[in-house]
Amino acid sequence: MKMKSTFILALMLLLSSFLTGCYGGGSKNTATEEKPQQSSDGTTEAPSEQVLNLVEGGEVPTLDTLGLFDALSSRTMNNIFEGLYRLDESHAPVAGMAESHEVSEDGKVFTFHIRSDAKWSNGTPVTAKDFEYAWKKAINPDTLSTYSYLFNDIKNAAAIQDSENSLYGKVDELGVKVIDDSTLQVELDHPVPYFLSLITYPVFFPQNKEFVEAEGDQYALEVENLLYNGPFVLDSWEHEVGWTYKKNPTYWDAATVKLDTINVKVVKEAGTRVNLYDTGKIDLTEITSEFIGQYASTPDFHTLLKPEVFFIRMNQQNKYLANVNIRKAIDMGWDKKAAAESLLNNGSVPAYYLVPKEFAFDESGNDFRAKYPGFNGDGVEKAKEYWEKGLEELGVESIELEFLSYDSEERKRVSEYFKNQLETNLPGLTIKINQQPNKQKLALESSLQYDLTYSGWGPDFQDPITFMDLYLSDGPYNWSNYGNEKFDGLITEAKTNPTDVQKRWENMQEAERILIEEDAAISPMYQSGLAQLKKPYVKGYVAHPFGVFASYKWTYIEEK
Repeated sequence: MKMKSTFILALMLLLSSFLTGCYGGGSKNTATEEKPQQSSDGTTEAPSEQVLNLVEGGEVPTLDTLGLFDALSSRTMNNIFEGLYRLDESHAPVAGMAESHEVSEDGKVFTFHIRSDAKWSNGTPVTAKDFEYAWKKAINPDTLSTYSYLFNDIKNAAAIQDSENSLYGKVDELGVKVIDDSTLQVELDHPVPYFLSLITYPVFFPQNKEFVEAEGDQYALEVENLLYNGPFVLDSWEHEVGWTYKKNPTYWDAATVKLDTINVKVVKEAGTRVNLYDTGKIDLTEITSEFIGQYASTPDFHTLLKPEVFFIRMNQQNKYLANVNIRKAIDMGWDKKAAAESLLNNGSVPAYYLVPKEFAFDESGNDFRAKYPGFNGDGVEKAKEYWEKGLEELGVESIELEFLSYDSEERKRVSEYFKNQLETNLPGLTIKINQQPNKQKLALESSLQYDLTYSGWGPDFQDPITFMDLYLSDGPYNWSNYGNEKFDGLITEAKTNPTDVQKRWENMQEAERILIEEDAAISPMYQSGLAQLKKPYVKGYVAHPFGVFASYKWTYIEEK
């Protein structure tokens, strides 16, 4: 499928401005790429101290590429590991561990050739067997990855995970074949137009069997329990405090990597992050609404709309939330516009959808959102009607729900706003907020130990299906006990019959309408904006709009 994205074009312009330092808050400049200075022998010159200082809002949940990971884990993994292909500065898949590949005429067989200088950080070669081992482990029912569904385009992958199929557990039937140490052949069930983009995602990264099995249950828990094959290695990791990357000398493309060290602090308080930035302790940070007025006119300030949607999951194991009228009342009973534009004030926009706008386009250039701009935007009065109807059907006068949320200041404000709006607009509703650190929240959410939860999703690759297959009845990220046979049928057809592009598009659009308008399985909140401060001497920083989210491979520090 041919796709274009104004978001990606905008992001590329912004990233080009990161190279030139000419993009300012509100200014309108033409961005041109500025190359680093070169010496007389043609090599790139860089200042002696190549150190980047960053902050993150929480602890990395895991560094096991087959584990339960989030955007922060994905971003970290992308910089310490590498798959067959990786995203480049323009977000296109380019050769990583594989130096080349061929595709059969029917588009179903990919043959990858692994480069001879692909090494693990202990000096051992990265081989085709490392990919075979990791991929089979990901779809093995005994060691199943939460991202195992991403393998389902590969021959027999879905059957191996299906307990009612004769191939259940027979991982050797997976359509992956090691021809020799440097050649991996992958057979698909059907052509997948985004396959190279898909395999840049961490769950497709290799693992060294000998090392992983020697580490046992300690694998990936500490820096010494990991092998690295990416641009950087982890030098230290103090849980809940921070971690440090160092340049990986065994990386095949180490000459491209300019940074020697990246220091990352865990800082949850927005005010502390801004203070660290102002005092030169960190070089880049996202900022929240209360600081935007202060920095919006400065050249360090940048904003962008991201293809990331936050929403309220509603656990239908809860007897009240199993009622569709109660769910519709919750979805429609609060002012999303005010939350996005006033409370967040960082470029976010209200969302009445799951698939973000300005993310995916059909062959004619039409946004996925063109047919249905949104759903359930009727407002509070309609919400009250659904509420009263739901209470009557349940035979109750009041409902109490727990709302699982993140522990950051910004998310706390949004959570309290959501609570106050709904308690005011839906008489008889009481909401108790349960704030948890990121790792603990993810564990509670994935085990359905919540009533309502503040959740979100960013795309793994550039196609609407990366959002839509979340809510398949048996989807590993469903996390809400939602199920609808018609929805399942539409999404399954979209996944397995990609050749009829228009029909595939229509199936996904109708499935989204069912999910939100008919079933109110989720309550979309906002499409996330990014408000960021970045020092002008930070060059080549790449923020990806999907998948692994950021690459430091091309980042360098210009003379301050």
